[in-house]
Amino acid sequence: MHLTVVGTGYVGLVSGTCFAEFGINVTCVDMDASKIEMLQKGQIPIFEPGLEALVQKQVKAGRLNFTTKLAEAMKGTDAVFIAVGTPPRPDNGHADMKYVHAAAKEIAELADDYIVLVTKSTVPVGTAREVEAIVAAHKKPETTIDVASNPEFLREGAAVNDFMRPDRIVIGTSSERASEVLREVYRPLYINETPMVVTTPETAEIIKYAANAFLATKITFINQIADLCEASNANVQHVAKAMGLDGRIGAKFLHAGPGYGGSCFPKDTLALTQTGHLLNAPQTIVEAVIKANENRQEQMADRVIKACGGDVKGMKIGILGVAFKANTDDVRDSPALTIIPLLQAAGAEVTLHDPEARHEADKILSNVTWVEDPYDVSIDADALVVITPWNEYRALNMQRMGDQMAVKRLIDMRNIYKRPAMRELGFHYVPVGRPAILPDDKKPIQNAA
Repeated sequence: MHLTVVGTGYVGLVSGTCFAEFGINVTCVDMDASKIEMLQKGQIPIFEPGLEALVQKQVKAGRLNFTTKLAEAMKGTDAVFIAVGTPPRPDNGHADMKYVHAAAKEIAELADDYIVLVTKSTVPVGTAREVEAIVAAHKKPETTIDVASNPEFLREGAAVNDFMRPDRIVIGTSSERASEVLREVYRPLYINETPMVVTTPETAEIIKYAANAFLATKITFINQIADLCEASNANVQHVAKAMGLDGRIGAKFLHAGPGYGGSCFPKDTLALTQTGHLLNAPQTIVEAVIKANENRQEQMADRVIKACGGDVKGMKIGILGVAFKANTDDVRDSPALTIIPLLQAAGAEVTLHDPEARHEADKILSNVTWVEDPYDVSIDADALVVITPWNEYRALNMQRMGDQMAVKRLIDMRNIYKRPAMRELGFHYVPVGRPAILPDDKKPIQNAA
């Protein structure tokens, strides 16, 4: 079997590499010649744990190839996966489908034999039918092309494992022949009893948006519960744990913090609401989630300012973490990109550390100081702020951090430290979903976690 993957971004590169790991011959296509040259050398343009080694392994094995020439990649192919970007349009938030449509047109024009054309990109409901129309208008009369939707469910930072051990495979198509081809593609997972949902293209397209919107809702919900816990002297971590033990709810995505970000949740929730309006089926819950998340990120900057006495003008603020989550260099819609400019607008001087995201954040942030060592963000700092929960931050020597600070003040937006330990070290400690600890507070701490 031979597969072609159009697009070597996050989804395309992970998918193509993992298909090769299944033992399938895969050719990945991208118009960016410099990116293709890099990939041919086994180097990858993104940070994703385990991916670079897997790319090198499959390139060496000869199962994974990269090219800028789609016609060359499609020779003998059984299926072509479209994995190009669908960013929100700046005018209305709808997913921009121009890259998907352009790829579908070119694929249809080049196809000489039967192929399955698969949308792997996250696309609004109705896209498969649009692609079918494009294919019908541009394919050769003697060529048969079936269209299918096969959404991805990859978490940045755990994408390889998510692809190789998925919760489910979703295939949306009206063609039994296309369904059989995709069942064969995913046969290594199917024989491991991975659930496979075969449905209509419209249903498959909605599944992806519905799943991401629900997870974004869980995050936003627990963040608002965290506010309630702070106001009532309760413990949001205990609330989340007890909720998560309910099998109807589950523990994942119930971690209070500064709000969601990244390449999926912000754009997918927005696209879902726009589709809802277009089809006269408003998604009012998701609309509220989007607004609440925007407010949450702004409130996190206010939290820092309040902890600093209401004024940060001239203060030095040390920031630990800029990526939207740990184990990725992705800063798209990261809470840090809202928090840091707001602190700067309030007059703060900001020093940053992130183990992977500097090269991406530098494209967006300005007038900041970067340091290579996380301990250096605390030097002469009036406050230390944890935004991204990298594992290396959990093991920092907080005695050393505090000794270097002008004021021992820690705003922990990810709850990676323990309140009793921070009080013992003399910190003014501000967690999420728990009351703050002042350095002179000697009252016993109940439910101390």
